[in-house]
Amino acid sequence: MVNTIEFTDRLKKVMTHHHLTASLFADKIAVQRSSISHILSGRNKPSLDFILKVTTTFKDVDIHWLLNGKGSFPKVTASKHPTPTPALLHTEQSENSKASGKKIQRIVVFYSDGTFEEYIK
Repeated sequence: MVNTIEFTDRLKKVMTHHHLTASLFADKIAVQRSSISHILSGRNKPSLDFILKVTTTFKDVDIHWLLNGKGSFPKVTASKHPTPTPALLHTEQSENSKASGKKIQRIVVFYSDGTFEEYIK
């Protein structure tokens, strides 16, 4: 069960971290401003839809931290592979070109949130 007082404290921390007022926060996650007001005052408990909107909109908010305070905020994500940079691509291409005669045309990096970055030589 979610402790409403602690939940509202964590929600306020998210708003402060992103420099948002309650009304701007509501607009950002696409809920009515009164919903934020009622949750912050303790009148209403957050719905699952509300929590999912927060964690979907703000990628740095871990759902476990938001609900029960376990984990950290902002969320720390460990990357197994460094994001390629143009300098890294140039170095890798130089090494690969010598060995195989092939040249890198483009690299596309897909992220778990559905976004991607494309590097074109």
